[in-house]
Amino acid sequence: MPQPCVLRSTPQAVSRTVSRLEEELGRVAGAPIELERPSNAEHGDYATNAALQLAPERRRSPREIAEELAEQASGLAVVERAEVAGPGFVNLWLAPAFYGEALAEILAAGSDYGAGSAATPERIQVELVSANPTGPVTVASARNAAYGDAVARLLEFAGHEVEREYYFNDVNRQVELFRASVEAARRGEEPPPDGYQGDYIAELARTEGDPVAPMLDGIRETLERFRVHFDSWVREEELAGEVEAAIGQLDTYEAEGTVWARTSAYGDDKDRPLIRSADGSYLYYASDVAYVRNKFERGFERLIYVLGADHHGYVARLKAAAAMLGYDPERLEVLLYQLVHVVEGGQQRKVSKRRGDVVFLDELVDEIGVDAARWYLVNRGPDQGIEIDVDLARERTEKNPVYYVQYAHARISGILRNAPDSPGDSLLQSPEELAPEEKDLIKRLAEFPGVVAEAAERRGPQGLPNYAVRVADDFHRFYHHHRVLGSETEAFRLALVRATQTVIARALDLVGVEAPERM
Repeated sequence: MPQPCVLRSTPQAVSRTVSRLEEELGRVAGAPIELERPSNAEHGDYATNAALQLAPERRRSPREIAEELAEQASGLAVVERAEVAGPGFVNLWLAPAFYGEALAEILAAGSDYGAGSAATPERIQVELVSANPTGPVTVASARNAAYGDAVARLLEFAGHEVEREYYFNDVNRQVELFRASVEAARRGEEPPPDGYQGDYIAELARTEGDPVAPMLDGIRETLERFRVHFDSWVREEELAGEVEAAIGQLDTYEAEGTVWARTSAYGDDKDRPLIRSADGSYLYYASDVAYVRNKFERGFERLIYVLGADHHGYVARLKAAAAMLGYDPERLEVLLYQLVHVVEGGQQRKVSKRRGDVVFLDELVDEIGVDAARWYLVNRGPDQGIEIDVDLARERTEKNPVYYVQYAHARISGILRNAPDSPGDSLLQSPEELAPEEKDLIKRLAEFPGVVAEAAERRGPQGLPNYAVRVADDFHRFYHHHRVLGSETEAFRLALVRATQTVIARALDLVGVEAPERM
């Protein structure tokens, strides 16, 4: 028999029902057992290579150990049969009772299914977007928002206390250029060299006062529309009074008319300038240090910065700041993401905040909606560039993955609207025999706790859209092969579709996408 190929990313990628089975097998085997889901159904419902791992320690052949384990596993109530494959794999076929237990676990947990994976809950701050208030939110910053907010949602679901913060620099040269550009427009003049232009500059020119405040209001409105809510907004100017105290804690020296932070001694590639000796003015890194100190002093146990890949040099300097201030640099994380390109009609749109031909988030949302925008901005890993095909994102067909998953949720809602009142999950009875499509769907749902635990741990929400598509695949396959209402196993199948609905809704919510009941 061919060696089974397994699909499992981490040891956590199972439900409690599978974990209990692993524990039972471990007791009879006298060693820890890890179950994996074979990619080929002919190799059973789950498999383990424990015999191969135990053979050197026990000085016996893997095949011999596997045969003993298969015999012991066959005596468990939830195991229908066990077979040895290849040099020492044990393949398990599980009884309907196992699937009933797995389904009951999901229904009992409800929307909390898969929650609470954090071994040690922490108070975490996630700083995201933090674009200068010189223009509306662009699609580049939108990826920061979607990615950072999804990470925050995952951490909250894992059991951490999370605060989202927006930090903006309101005293730098770009902000002054922005103000000067608006003032020039008010006078009917061209903007200064390297200044800003575009319709939003003209709109601000028709108002009075400092344009930064209304620009910030617009940014808040856009991000709230995008389902990203910030708990706090911090201005660089507010930290001015904290810079001196923060610098006083650093390892510094003076050279070339500048006071430097000795960051190279703390993992940075070079030292960073802090103060101009001539006039005592602070340089950019001084504010970074004060901000790191400010965050830790507010009681956060972990700091997460979400930055574009062009800020990769900030990783070492921020960690160096934490170390010099007396904090564990491992408690400071910088998550980097690559660029976003918007394509329409086969043509890539250009991006330039100053020239005014930039693609703004509001415009993208107007064209494809919040759900599609959030989905496409997190469905690939942050280390990969993203190309959003506006034409595909607009489609309401199965070619569009977000529509495909949402349609599965809406279809289930339709089934449940027409279903009789449930007798209660405590009365759930497993049928004597389950169809392959039912087993596949339940096994897929059982993976959810591990999927979200891994996504939270790795700060990788891209696993959720991919998983949701697989759940939708399994559900649509089940639905096309089997009737739910009016079937002989109606109660069990209604429980199955309710559990599927719960998992799809949570997977979507964790990336900020709605789960509609009608489409």
